[in-house]
Amino acid sequence: MKIIRNKRRLLLVSTVGAGLVLGQAQLAHAAQSATAPSHKTHKRTARKTTPVAARNQATTAPAASAAPLVRPAAQGAGVRSISASNDTFAPVSGRGARGGSENIVVTGSALSTSNNANANPVQIVTSKQILQTGATTVGDYLQRLPSVGSSGTYNSQTNGTGGSSCVDLRNLGQNRTLVLIDGKRTTLNGNNSCVDLNTINVYQVQSIEILKDGGSELYGADAVAGVINIKMRHDLNDANITVRGGITDVGDGQTGQISGYKGWNFDHGKGNVTLFGSYMTKSGIMQRNRAWSRNVQINDPTDASDLLYGSSIPTTGKYFTDSGTYIPNASGTGYHTATSADRYNYGSQQSLTNSLQNSTLSFDAHYDVNSHFTPYANFQYSHRTSSTTLAPEPMTGSIYPSNLPSSLVIPADAPYNTFGEDVLMYKRYGEWGNRRTETATDTYTAIAGAKGEITHGWMYDLSYTYGWNQVTSQMSGVGNYAKLLQEYGLQQVDPTDSSSALVYNPSVCQASAGCVLSDPFKPLSSAAAAYSNYTSHDHYYYQLRDLNLRMHNNHVATMPWKGGGDLGFALGMEHRGEQLAYHPDAVVASGDTLTNSASYTGGGFNVTEGYLEGKATLLRDVFLAKDLTIDAQGRYSSYSTFGGTKNWKASINWAPIRDIRFRATIGSSYRQPNVYELYSGGSLGYASATDPCAQASSYGSLSANVVANCAKQGINTSTFVAANSGQVPTLYGGNASLKPETGRTYTIGTVITPRWVPGLSASVEYWHYTIKNMISYLSSQYILDQCYTGASTNYCNNITRVSSTSQLNSVTDYYANIGGLRTSGIDFDLDYRIRVTPKDVVTLGNNFQQLISYLQQNEPGGQWYNYAGRLMYQSGTGQPRVRDYATVNWQHGNWGVTYMMKYTGGMVWNNGSQDLSTALGYGRYKTPGVFSHDLTIDYRLNKWTFQAGVNNLFDKQPPFVADASTNSAAGLYGDLYYGRYVFLQAGVNF
Repeated sequence: MKIIRNKRRLLLVSTVGAGLVLGQAQLAHAAQSATAPSHKTHKRTARKTTPVAARNQATTAPAASAAPLVRPAAQGAGVRSISASNDTFAPVSGRGARGGSENIVVTGSALSTSNNANANPVQIVTSKQILQTGATTVGDYLQRLPSVGSSGTYNSQTNGTGGSSCVDLRNLGQNRTLVLIDGKRTTLNGNNSCVDLNTINVYQVQSIEILKDGGSELYGADAVAGVINIKMRHDLNDANITVRGGITDVGDGQTGQISGYKGWNFDHGKGNVTLFGSYMTKSGIMQRNRAWSRNVQINDPTDASDLLYGSSIPTTGKYFTDSGTYIPNASGTGYHTATSADRYNYGSQQSLTNSLQNSTLSFDAHYDVNSHFTPYANFQYSHRTSSTTLAPEPMTGSIYPSNLPSSLVIPADAPYNTFGEDVLMYKRYGEWGNRRTETATDTYTAIAGAKGEITHGWMYDLSYTYGWNQVTSQMSGVGNYAKLLQEYGLQQVDPTDSSSALVYNPSVCQASAGCVLSDPFKPLSSAAAAYSNYTSHDHYYYQLRDLNLRMHNNHVATMPWKGGGDLGFALGMEHRGEQLAYHPDAVVASGDTLTNSASYTGGGFNVTEGYLEGKATLLRDVFLAKDLTIDAQGRYSSYSTFGGTKNWKASINWAPIRDIRFRATIGSSYRQPNVYELYSGGSLGYASATDPCAQASSYGSLSANVVANCAKQGINTSTFVAANSGQVPTLYGGNASLKPETGRTYTIGTVITPRWVPGLSASVEYWHYTIKNMISYLSSQYILDQCYTGASTNYCNNITRVSSTSQLNSVTDYYANIGGLRTSGIDFDLDYRIRVTPKDVVTLGNNFQQLISYLQQNEPGGQWYNYAGRLMYQSGTGQPRVRDYATVNWQHGNWGVTYMMKYTGGMVWNNGSQDLSTALGYGRYKTPGVFSHDLTIDYRLNKWTFQAGVNNLFDKQPPFVADASTNSAAGLYGDLYYGRYVFLQAGVNF
């Protein structure tokens, strides 16, 4: 801890965690008097001992924490963070207002510096910016920012996410982005191996810091793309209750939130206890309630010659014979030849967004024994439930690892078979009802530690973190295949062979209690449906143990020459253990159900690490060197799974004059495979992809190859129809032979803060990432295309088909070190505060990203594909070349108005397997650039705050994307799924 005093301000310089925290302390009693006259004086600021700020995890002045809506000051100077944010002004008065000061920021470094003078590109988001958007979760807000990619997990993704929300940076994947809470690692979600942002109370967030640069040197593995540090409110000495409600103009998507806190100082301000609690409920939206998603389209609607809707498997059943394919007539008697008009629109039964409920409770306490010892404790608990609905379960046969029949072929001699020949049957069982997934997630994180000054400016922070996460998921309507066969009186000749023929034997049903002998050509009775229906139950567990010691001294020595500045050091050690387990439903694991199969997953690792950082200000306040600072960081990690590894980073920050600063960083990155990537058992899911044999004509010059390779397997591409258009059964799994990822990251940029334009800050940053041995799944479409176009016949070994129907049985796609990735771009951030009149302040903010390249190698030594400006066909992820987020805030006395605009550039669809220079065709259509607009109004009356807002002001619809699910791309356009959304909020301090 270091106290800097001058005639105008007092600053407490503090570091917390491995450095990714923002700290400031204007005279707290003055700040409180400006915004909360009834508050008691915050005596601890005036005390001589300093661990308060260190323990406080660099919390901003209590006035900024007093209410979720903090209005910029109408008079006097503010406390300003030079960042890519548009509203970082908290009201102050008294001595703290006479001239103002920059925030003291430690971002991407364990040593203190202001964000303006930081070599690392960092974006700081305030709580007000988050709440102005009407976001009900942290993930909903982050999805707006250009640096946040589309490959994360969001609430608008309803199939397989379990209602969780996880984030990624630069489109490098959520497993390469490290999320911290108050500078420390926190508990992951066992279902996704990521921090679930839906479990965080959005009203408890004080600010979010986004390090848009690799951070493996200070934070360890996972910080390849960068770090997102969510800073929570602490050390409060008042109380607040805030309520919010919202609804779409269609009348759905209802949201309700209530949040409150109470803080107490005791023993003359030496100690503090703060409690937070919240409850949020958010109803889901059905696809049928949005015209653009009501009818699921498998290809672009402009292609009228080959327009496909939904699935080829209807609820009436579909029967294949040697003479043709038949569908039962609507009258219930007779059959007709199947046509595209008989396709089933599963979108009418599916959720467009998840339904969420989240309850949180947190406890925070500390006591300043003396300047050397401040014990502290923090506890966070969240209980989240979510639900989502999918269309009824389709049946085409067994799935891995089941030995049940891979296809249901009704023998010719069965009494109910009127066709006189063997009949292959597909059916979607509406009798079981829609598949409904309900997920309950319990997460808690407990931290205990102590911090203070060792001696002569050396500060320490010793802490232990224990985290636990448990996810329970149940899905109804999945169907028990073994019992269904019993009801039809069908028995395998060889029960150990999935390709074995079925024979009619009604005794298999008669011998089973509750079994109702049924006719497969007719709907199941209610009793029969009850017997063969099934509800699965899965369980996920995750555990974190983290012992952490951090020490630093910002002023170990002064450089021994004229104009030399401070030399600082930071060092630390960490021992962390992570364990994860997945226990699938026993019947699902056996393969006896019709839902996606899964196998047990379990494993973990331990790592012991140490880091060292040195920062030297070589020159200060001399000619052509207002500031010249270099920084070097190193980390050694010893993993129980992969042994030892070293990472490093170096940076330089040069300000020739006070108005402009140049900065650059270069560093290495390392990521070990996580537990899922190493140990997950095989599980079968349905990937968004198309069988090449059903779309051979779409391959252009390669169509002849596809036709020939399909013919080798006995498939006539001119007549073949895929059973699951747009979806392919894919077998996923871990790979214990994976190697760690390594990489390099570098940035170079400039920050301009011209004194002749007060309130203006602008920065331009070039960034570049390289990843080797990248761990990922290959897309199912890539595997299929490589095989059938002849580009790489080795992939044909990953594909199996049902012998009797030639339908795809599975595509094997285990984790692999698939190759590499190189991406680069430019960020431009602007922050401009203009005082128009003594009562009117206008603040402009803009975050702009230009993607230059996104090169990915899908196999070691293979071809590099540039995905920049491409939207991955049917996967819903994309790399738009241009993204922008702009805000304008006008503050007039107690009134405030904020306008927000988000832009996502247009893209060309591509599945990644074709030459990107080929002409547009199937899977290669253009999506337009998309603008969306939001508006909020807020008002402050004494202790009350009020807010009203409209998101998606002009009711912009997301562009069409053939993702075989929602007709758009949730990762890119999920914020538009709700349509126009209005909300109201009120809060009171007491």
